[in-house]
Amino acid sequence: MRSVKYLAMTTMLGSALFLAACGGGDESANGSNAEGTDRSSTLEGQVRGDGSATVAPIMEAIVEEYNGVQPKVQVSNGVSGTGGGFEKFIAGETDFSNASRPIKEEEAAALTEAGIEYTELELGYDGLSVVVSKENDWVDYLTVDELKAMWIEDGSEKTWADIRDGWPEEPIEYYSPTTDHGTYDYFNEVILEDEDIVRSATLSENNVLVQGVMGSPNAIGYFGYAYYVENQGTLKVIPIDDGEGPIEPNKETIESGEYAPLSRPMFTYVRNDAIGENAAMADFITFAITNAGDLSEAVGYVRAPQAVYDNDMEKIDALK
Repeated sequence: MRSVKYLAMTTMLGSALFLAACGGGDESANGSNAEGTDRSSTLEGQVRGDGSATVAPIMEAIVEEYNGVQPKVQVSNGVSGTGGGFEKFIAGETDFSNASRPIKEEEAAALTEAGIEYTELELGYDGLSVVVSKENDWVDYLTVDELKAMWIEDGSEKTWADIRDGWPEEPIEYYSPTTDHGTYDYFNEVILEDEDIVRSATLSENNVLVQGVMGSPNAIGYFGYAYYVENQGTLKVIPIDDGEGPIEPNKETIESGEYAPLSRPMFTYVRNDAIGENAAMADFITFAITNAGDLSEAVGYVRAPQAVYDNDMEKIDALK
């Protein structure tokens, strides 16, 4: 689910990008007005996608802009989470699958068993953001070890004072994405190191997590950087110390990887046969990669280096 604020943001920023790409200036020799697609011919068809809620703001902005270029191509983009999206991808229900983590070995094996060949494409960078309420005036930063101690299940009801001396003796309230989400998997891998998450954690969708953290000074949660940016007026992001001092997530620290270990790439996985056999899918994914950097920044994430998008385009061209 998207908030009204997010809808307004993507419409405004996306429309500005589209007008910048399509308005003014000379058309190229092939008749293209927008980057990555040929407006001299109108395509028809369907393209189906699903997957990560973290990647959703980028892909939804791409879909919105693409609809202005190829209105007769129907592009759907569900938000079942990274794991849920891969389930549909494996079942042959989708042409692309958005993911906030790399594909797992068992998912790759299931695709092989299903006879589905796929290609990994990179859309941009995220910095998984740990947030508390603006009313929380005691947390100035957290170390990776403190995060782990806070979030793993050890049979006790933890208070803030258990994490650091001098903090309140108030029970910590936890908000986490569900187990279907790649963000949960990533946090579990790099912070919890596959230990069980606290049983008292509320597992839900991003908008519910935002509201839960906003509602209590004792709450803590985590989700993608774009969701923090969207709600930074009501949430406080926590710098993370991975041994080199506390680092706050922002475009510079995420792009450089200095915001460690919570900086990560975001992906979409495409069916090779969908690109080779469906002109609408080939056109859409070309448009997506061509505009992924601008639209990643427009919705609050970080563009990848141009070499990444160039490599993506080489993969797509080889499949056409």
